Amino acid sequence: MLPFKLVYHPDYDLNLGSHVFPSQKFRLIQEQLRRDEIASREDFLLPFEAGDEDLLRVHTREWVGKLRNGTLTASEIMKLEVPYSPELAKAVWLAAGGSILAGQCALRDGFGCNLGGGFHHAFANHGEGFCAIHDVAVAIRKLQADGAIRKAMVVDTDVHHGNGTAHIFRDDESVYTISIHQLNNYPAHKPPSNVDLNMDDRVEDEEYLEALMPVVVESLEKFRPDIVFYVGGADPYCEDQLGGLMLTKKGLKERDKRVFAEARKRWVPVATTLAGGYARRVEDTVRIHVNTIEAAREVDEEFPAKKAAV
Repeated sequence: MLPFKLVYHPDYDLNLGSHVFPSQKFRLIQEQLRRDEIASREDFLLPFEAGDEDLLRVHTREWVGKLRNGTLTASEIMKLEVPYSPELAKAVWLAAGGSILAGQCALRDGFGCNLGGGFHHAFANHGEGFCAIHDVAVAIRKLQADGAIRKAMVVDTDVHHGNGTAHIFRDDESVYTISIHQLNNYPAHKPPSNVDLNMDDRVEDEEYLEALMPVVVESLEKFRPDIVFYVGGADPYCEDQLGGLMLTKKGLKERDKRVFAEARKRWVPVATTLAGGYARRVEDTVRIHVNTIEAAREVDEEFPAKKAAV
């Protein structure tokens, strides 16, 4: 049994068929974790859909209504880059609920992981790049509204810049945003995060980690967040179809483990979402995400969490 909880729902699947985004990966990750005996049935929690009031702390009423009612314009669907369906709407409401639950679990156990989510290209009033609802922003606002946290940090390691995250929190001193991404990649316009680490094409493990880790350490020391939301991107992988970096599976796991360890050394809870991942072999994407859970377990074994009172 894991010392922290994993959040998963069968309806996370966006039902995209042969789309480049392998939305079946959420189910495959859950199955692989069980197959490898990393997690048992008791380690998984089933999320509820986030409430509309939770979404409205981040998104405009008009955008939430369009998603709820299926009244997106053709141009909005084109920008979203995935076909609209009621199943899509349910999946993103569930993903937001899952990230809220992962955050709550992290505050209690030190770690929490949503096997879905990480939809960092969603803006307040529209979706982009396969992302309709910004689940991490919804979770942060919910935890703040509940008085569970005051300050949050987002560490985004997706190969694509977290433009929605940067824009949503652009004037908010209570949320500190870090994005490490390939510079010459989507999106074309990159609103400034608090820290943007722009990686050149074909950067490998060592250079990537040498850029990321000093920033993570300095930011944790200076900002002192109550929680870190970690967007664990699988797409810096060297064989990703939508990425141009050259990280190995070993390097990606080392990235996760080092970030988790720095947070744990300071007793900062970490809520993880499993983002991106468009490897030619979906098995590679699944393995990278499973390794993120393994990294969290290994850090927890090295630095056992101070459990919150319940």
